[in-house]
Amino acid sequence: MRNLIFFFFTLFIPIVSAFSQVDFTGVWQGIMVKDGYKNEQGSIIYLQVTVDGKKVAGQSRDEVNNTDFFAVKTVKGTVSANEINFNQLQIEKQKNPPKIVWCNIDTKLVYNENTGYLEGKYKSSDCARNTGKLILYKSTNEFSATEKSPALQSWFALFIKDLKNGYSAPLIRESERTNFVFQPIYFDYDQSIIRPEYTDFLKRMIRVVNGHSDLRIKVTGHTDSDGSDSYNIELSKKRAQALIDFFVANGLNRDKIEVEFKGESSPIDTNKTPQGKQRNRRVDFAFI
Repeated sequence: MRNLIFFFFTLFIPIVSAFSQVDFTGVWQGIMVKDGYKNEQGSIIYLQVTVDGKKVAGQSRDEVNNTDFFAVKTVKGTVSANEINFNQLQIEKQKNPPKIVWCNIDTKLVYNENTGYLEGKYKSSDCARNTGKLILYKSTNEFSATEKSPALQSWFALFIKDLKNGYSAPLIRESERTNFVFQPIYFDYDQSIIRPEYTDFLKRMIRVVNGHSDLRIKVTGHTDSDGSDSYNIELSKKRAQALIDFFVANGLNRDKIEVEFKGESSPIDTNKTPQGKQRNRRVDFAFI
């Protein structure tokens, strides 16, 4: 009986996790791209919603990129698990470009917990043959229902670049940065060749650094105590350089890498055993 109870308990846990409710309340920002157009040809959209049970109410703000044209609209809809459905109902405030009509849309968006994006298709409720896609992410910007928006549109080009590079939403990338676990890269005796088993780890590190414009990586080379001080300094330089070469070859800009060479001066284990010497023949990393 105890085994049967445990079976049902373990079966129930992933089901609850899979259907847990996403917190949609807050501000989202992203792009709205008409079918047949490229992402960079899309328009800007902000969405501010409050969730009450399964009901959604709020506002959206559509903007034409690189202009001051905008429309603030009333939004209503529903949520369920990781989905949000909403309709733009009426325009509250607007500044129109010449000969352009603001179209209201109906859409269903699905939250991807791996990327942090809300994605889905839309269809205009009042403009014929106006269909397309939306991609949004949780925003730290304030929503503006006035003519002047506090958010600069410069993020639009960066977002298009992030999508092209396959990067996750900013909050997901920040979590990956905060929770990234460093490990040393070990080398064979008197060698500076990177072992193949470290390739995946190093590429994950590159992805995290490239996902933050203000982030760099510090590479520190070490050796065991065999050989002279000057020889070991040169060997630690070679090991650090091997990492630099790998990073650059795999898409990390050289100016995002800082290097330090410590030779045998900072061991993390004894140099009296082969196992200790192996741990000292390493390169360490840190984000800066």
